[in-house]
Amino acid sequence: MAKKHSVKAETRARTGSGLLKQMRREGWLPSVLYGKNADNKNLKVDAKAFREMLGESESENILINLEIEGEGSSLAFLQAIQHDPLTGEALHADFLAVNEKTELQASVPVHLLGTAAGVKSGGVLEQGLHTLDVTCSATNLPEILEFDVSELALGDSLHIGDVTFPKGVTPRYDAEVVIAHIGAPRVEETADEAAAEAAPAAAAEAAEEAPAEEEAPAEA
Repeated sequence: MAKKHSVKAETRARTGSGLLKQMRREGWLPSVLYGKNADNKNLKVDAKAFREMLGESESENILINLEIEGEGSSLAFLQAIQHDPLTGEALHADFLAVNEKTELQASVPVHLLGTAAGVKSGGVLEQGLHTLDVTCSATNLPEILEFDVSELALGDSLHIGDVTFPKGVTPRYDAEVVIAHIGAPRVEETADEAAAEAAPAAAAEAAEEAPAEEEAPAEA
């Protein structure tokens, strides 16, 4: 299950772009909290705490206790972040108000565990999915999904339908989708093939270096 983080927040009035820039200079991240059974709230959250939270998380699928000044704590799911295209800094965050039973759709990072038997035989591990879209309740939201590939032999694949997901987590892909595959080893170039490829180049080089024939003198 994903960790819950706590971030301090304050309500704010709807403001123009100039005041939003000033808010960021003062160390706040403009945000909004919304949900099916909640009123929309314009917020500003502690930008430093927000950056630290992202740095400690495997992905941006995060459950947060928003500690809103004067209103208490509100459980929220980090729905989206707007980033500066040049610096990558967060410019705005959208939070979805949830409870423990709220159904979420999230893209969860995939980690492969173990060294595949096929890799030990010279094969190559090819990871088909680095993130996996799932549906789950807020209570069951995983921070990462880990799958063991140690039993995969050369030519084997690990499919969605081959693995067991955490309780309450349902993949949004078909069972046939490949998570990982052990491909054939790369064939090294033989000496004969290398010589055949080098021959035309050597001939061309020799032709360039050969001295030009002298012209015969003209008859008087």
